[in-house]
Amino acid sequence: MTLSRRAALTGTLAFAGTARAEAPPLKLVLGYPPGASSDTLTRLIADKMRVSLGRTVVVENKTGAVGIVANLAVKSAPPDGNTLLMTPLANMVAFPHSYARLDYDPFKDYVPVAELATFDLGLGVGSAVPAKTLAEYAALARSGGTYANFASAAAGSLPHFFGLMFAKAAGLQLTHVPYKGTAAVMQAMMSGEIPAAVLTVADWGTLQQSGKGRMLAVSSAQRLAQYPDVPTFRESGYDIEGSAWYALFAPAGTPHAAVDKLAVAAVEAVRQPDVRRKLEPLGLAVTGRGPVEMAHILRADYDKWGSVIRASGFKAD
Repeated sequence: MTLSRRAALTGTLAFAGTARAEAPPLKLVLGYPPGASSDTLTRLIADKMRVSLGRTVVVENKTGAVGIVANLAVKSAPPDGNTLLMTPLANMVAFPHSYARLDYDPFKDYVPVAELATFDLGLGVGSAVPAKTLAEYAALARSGGTYANFASAAAGSLPHFFGLMFAKAAGLQLTHVPYKGTAAVMQAMMSGEIPAAVLTVADWGTLQQSGKGRMLAVSSAQRLAQYPDVPTFRESGYDIEGSAWYALFAPAGTPHAAVDKLAVAAVEAVRQPDVRRKLEPLGLAVTGRGPVEMAHILRADYDKWGSVIRASGFKAD
């Protein structure tokens, strides 16, 4: 090899090494603040993907408008495989049916990458309510009065709509009472201000430990290992379920090869035993499903929750 050719080859390799070193970071954009369970999940995934992909991975908490700001930011990001949206089911499934003008379409503006984890909801009552089963609560609610009121952390939230789903299945006229956040609902339950609520299973765990609340049924398809004594809604005689998820999406137009590579890294990350152990106390069950499965999940949940939301007549704007 001549000196000139060797110099040219050396220069090419040096340029390639520099290009790899200067590759832009992979951004995981999340519409919720640090400290939330979604933030913990995102940061755990980022740490693992940083190693497997051999590149910088950063978490960007882009809060505002219940996560909508993050959705819009990723929608308009370049489709180059350098930006992903971490989002719960509600932003991609419930909001399109609740907001008359959302400015993003979950099917046209994003590409599913991976479902990472699911979480379940529970319906329960305060400690002063004389109902030990879901059927007993339904009987109280049917008698009228304040027993027919149930709370959730926000109007338009998944717990709000799941409560309405239960009401329809049970043939009840329940009145939804929205609060400003989970902490406010839990305080209202502890004080006896509200008789019943739909919360995440993790939040019910906190209430039950306080002795101020009793979870009567879980929204999962099967009983949860953490709460083996709490039946599912189906076991209680009501043919409904309503697990939610956290998933990654890329901007529409992101190349298939990039999506597949990111999906493999994300699924491998969330399935690692140490990640699973850290997520279980947060009420998150690891799944790890790729782009094709996630696309089917999105469509099925969009149709399922859409019928509930339309029937409720609820509009967020």
